[in-house]
Amino acid sequence: MSESSIKIENVVASTKLAEEFDLTVIESEFEGAEYNKQKFPGLVYRVSDPKAAFLVFTSGKVVCTGAKNVADVHTVIGNMAKKLNGIGITTIENPQITVQNIVASADLHTILNLNAIAIGLGLENIEYEPEQFPGLVYRIDVPKVVVLIFSSGKLVVTGGKSPEDCEKGVEVVRRQLDNMGLL
Repeated sequence: MSESSIKIENVVASTKLAEEFDLTVIESEFEGAEYNKQKFPGLVYRVSDPKAAFLVFTSGKVVCTGAKNVADVHTVIGNMAKKLNGIGITTIENPQITVQNIVASADLHTILNLNAIAIGLGLENIEYEPEQFPGLVYRIDVPKVVVLIFSSGKLVVTGGKSPEDCEKGVEVVRRQLDNMGLL
């Protein structure tokens, strides 16, 4: 499996850090925070170590995006809670963090014939319209992920709730292409 091992590109997670937030207060206290409710109902705040971005809403909900692994999500959300506490905003202790989506990439290290793959995989779970998008979109039921397959042999897996989902999605594609003699 090592040759197809995935690289996580983005983890999106959500949590509730408080019963409510005054976003104008946070904007004034957090350097670089952006809040313009005419353009977007949340406050945008970026952090660099580890790298991630937050969307903070008046409801007390927070969406974290841009992290490269699940551990970093927990780290940056913990740091965010401390920073909020530091400006006098009480946060929920041990918030429930839910991974909403993981985007990962992989490389099969071979050129692929997408027309043959589209025919071989059948049309139920496939979208392939090369005039509109250069990749083949393959929806897998177990694990519930979407894999974009490119003729370069590169894959993008999206919709996973864990790195294992993404890894299994790549394995499903590899096995099916192998069985069809297309690898």
